[in-house]
Amino acid sequence: MNERGGGSGFGSFLLGLGIGAVLGFLFAPEPGEASRTKLTRKLRGLRDLAAEKAGELGQLLEVEAEAEAEEAEEEPPPREAVERRLTDAKRRRRGGAPGPKGPALPRPVDGGEEEDEPLA
Repeated sequence: MNERGGGSGFGSFLLGLGIGAVLGFLFAPEPGEASRTKLTRKLRGLRDLAAEKAGELGQLLEVEAEAEAEEAEEEPPPREAVERRLTDAKRRRRGGAPGPKGPALPRPVDGGEEEDEPLA
């Protein structure tokens, strides 16, 4: 067991893989110049592929960020929404200006002040 706890030696495997690749290039049957040229082409191809995928990921992240920003603009925070609903309900009960959802309710006939009912 290593210091990280329960590791299976994956780091050692990667080190061995790297050393094997280097030794393979050193003892390859073709000349070093040809091997380096071939390796350079493959690495450039991988670099281009990685750049392309990173660009696609960047575009996806931008689209997601825009969607979240639009969603945040549409919906007020929960506390603000509850306070707005409570204010509108009180205004309607007192016969004040109509709320955003319709006309104000009539005032009670007995002229007495009724207790506010909790909104759920």
